[in-house]
Amino acid sequence: MLFRQLFDRESSAYTYLIADPPSGEAALVDTVLEQTERDLRLLQELGFTLKYCLETHVHADHITGAGRLREETGCLTLVPFGAEVACADRSLQDGDCLSLGAVVIEALATPGHTDSHLAYLINQTHLLTGDALLIRGCGRTDFQSGDAGTLYDVVTQSLFSLPGETLVYPGHDYRGQTVSTIGEEKQWNPRFLNRSRDEFIDFMANLNLPSPQKMMEAVPANQLCGQTVTVSS
Repeated sequence: MLFRQLFDRESSAYTYLIADPPSGEAALVDTVLEQTERDLRLLQELGFTLKYCLETHVHADHITGAGRLREETGCLTLVPFGAEVACADRSLQDGDCLSLGAVVIEALATPGHTDSHLAYLINQTHLLTGDALLIRGCGRTDFQSGDAGTLYDVVTQSLFSLPGETLVYPGHDYRGQTVSTIGEEKQWNPRFLNRSRDEFIDFMANLNLPSPQKMMEAVPANQLCGQTVTVSS
């Protein structure tokens, strides 16, 4: 398996390239529109055919490159079940599996940050957590039908039940961290460590974070696979 972590500096968002060299098949997870040329160039240089563009959720801080990548490569765009993305080719539910040659991608339902959110477990070793679980943190729960109690249950009961050596690759990091493990996060993540469900809900309700700068643009664009909407006057 080939696995690459790619970074967009403006949104601090990670995009992931997963590929199976023997078959030449590849998938991209959580693409960023402004990085489309970078992603296409890397695929060409490595000799891979893009089979899937996957989203962990409908992003509020950047616009997806999935629509453009589909136009350029003919790949399939896949989103979590329940996400309001009518242009997607398919929606995925908990337990659904995709294959890239010998590489298996399993979708895990991880709502809470948003009401439709998936993590992707690659070959049982690499976990792409989107915004559900960050390195020493977690995604906010105060918009897009987020729910702090649901996120707490998902992380503590589902993700933390995976083997401790499972590698954790988040959708974002704002401090330069690139990878963690389930074991590390269970031991050191301050959002969940020694915090009850009710305490977590109260904590998340009082973060008082500003809205993402691109939210009003990004959410409707991502519901159209990255096509921005122009409102005529």
